[in-house]
Amino acid sequence: MVTKGRESKPHIGIYGRRNNGKSSLINCLAGQVIAIVSDHAGTTTDPVKKSFEITGFGPVILVDTAGIDDSGDLGQKRVDRTLQTLNTIDLALLVVTDNSWGKYEDELLSKFGENDLPFIVIHSKSDIQEPSEKFKNMISRITGTLLFEFSSVDKRNFEQLISLITNTIPEYSYKTTTLLGDLISYGDIVILITPIDIEAPAGRLILPQMQAIRDILDNDAVAIVLKEREVDAFLKKTRIKPALAITDSQVFVKADASIPRDIPLTSFSIMLARFKGDFDNYLKGTPKISELKDGDRVLLLESCTHHVSCDDIGRTKIPRWMTSFTGKKIEYDVVAGLDALSRPITDYSLVIQCGGCMITRKQLHNRLQSAIKAGVPVTNYGMAIAYVQGIYERAISPFVKGDKNQNTYL
Repeated sequence: MVTKGRESKPHIGIYGRRNNGKSSLINCLAGQVIAIVSDHAGTTTDPVKKSFEITGFGPVILVDTAGIDDSGDLGQKRVDRTLQTLNTIDLALLVVTDNSWGKYEDELLSKFGENDLPFIVIHSKSDIQEPSEKFKNMISRITGTLLFEFSSVDKRNFEQLISLITNTIPEYSYKTTTLLGDLISYGDIVILITPIDIEAPAGRLILPQMQAIRDILDNDAVAIVLKEREVDAFLKKTRIKPALAITDSQVFVKADASIPRDIPLTSFSIMLARFKGDFDNYLKGTPKISELKDGDRVLLLESCTHHVSCDDIGRTKIPRWMTSFTGKKIEYDVVAGLDALSRPITDYSLVIQCGGCMITRKQLHNRLQSAIKAGVPVTNYGMAIAYVQGIYERAISPFVKGDKNQNTYL
């Protein structure tokens, strides 16, 4: 399965039947041979991805996929892998040829709709057979879009295709909005409380901490980074009153005690939850923790894979804190990366999503959709931790205005 992982660039997936020219198209767009091209149908077996720089736009990831019409037991597995990529794609290119459209294209079109995925229909191999007016009209009627004529051999309409791609990629997939810009002003001081423990990567900070520092600097404010045991002495010695304090969720209680009540306090995880998560549904779902009963099952979703320590936040600490808070016998499952769930989402009484720093907003929202559609409450690591530690209202208050029961946020 293709996952974006650290590559937060827009992903462009190329789909269609076997031998329709998908690999030729990706090679043509990338300007190099990155996918094997053959007259033998089914040459591409697993999704293949390659970074590609679009002049005047920026980097994207091209994803070549196996033919949607693959057959046999192994072929069905290839088709399944192709369909799984739809969860990570920002724009789909549906490649057709020989004026041919049928059930496979109809099925892909339906999948695009289910994933709210913008798409372009490309008639490939037009140097061999150009699309007929009848076929163009049919595509327009079926898809609501114009058919784009292309050939990887003579590169007809190449520049127009690049322009169409850049104009069709949704803005949310490449435009970075501010993490904290609506909360801080020029010259404000923001304290970042960052414990250095067994889970902290050697020689560096974790990604949300780095993102917060960069965003603070981008907003012409000042970032002060402290370990949790240094906060009290720093505030007493300097008498600085920061505009905002952001803490690692694991030391929420210590931060709550150290940071004066008139200073807004939140966590890196909640910051990310507001930035790219389904914050409105998190606000609705978090209080459901108090309604958990004996025998309920809770799903924790980690959006990256990492070395698991003996005191891991998702696998150890959150279950421990939640069990202590509820006093109930609860079953916990953890799914890392973007792996498929091992049981139906309806088996769970609550889903707890990590901050999602390693994936895109689209991936994170897609990850939660099955739970939300099924009516399963969802929350976020930081929000759940704040709730069970009794500091939930304070932790969300920087991002919530008015009556918190109305789920209105900045």
